[in-house]
Amino acid sequence: MALTPFHIAFPVDDLEVARAFYGGLLGCPEGRSSEQWIDFNLFGHQIVAHLKLSKDSKQQHHNPVDGHDVPVPHFGVVLSMSDWQLLADRLRAASIQFVIEPYIRFKGEVGEQATMFFLDPAGNALEFKAFADPAQLFAK
Repeated sequence: MALTPFHIAFPVDDLEVARAFYGGLLGCPEGRSSEQWIDFNLFGHQIVAHLKLSKDSKQQHHNPVDGHDVPVPHFGVVLSMSDWQLLADRLRAASIQFVIEPYIRFKGEVGEQATMFFLDPAGNALEFKAFADPAQLFAK
């Protein structure tokens, strides 16, 4: 079954900072844009940074997963293990502060996966992961 691209829109407080982070650091090609939003190609998926100038005072929610406090909501992409490692190395070289440092979950078990969490400059939580066996994406 071929996957179709997903679309997600999310708030940012500065479009130029979002452009530098998503386009520059993460290497997402830019699509259409306006003074209020920017489309990015995130590994074949369409993500849209929308300008939201007002700050919401709500604190970010976290759920315990595998001994870590996982930020909710979050989004990201499942990469190949080699692409995941390249991204982790690039983020470390850029001194990105991780919410959850890159590591391997469920090592030696069904669904073994690499994962990392970090925030974009507007505070949106991102998770990028890779599976030792991509066929186990939905394994129990």
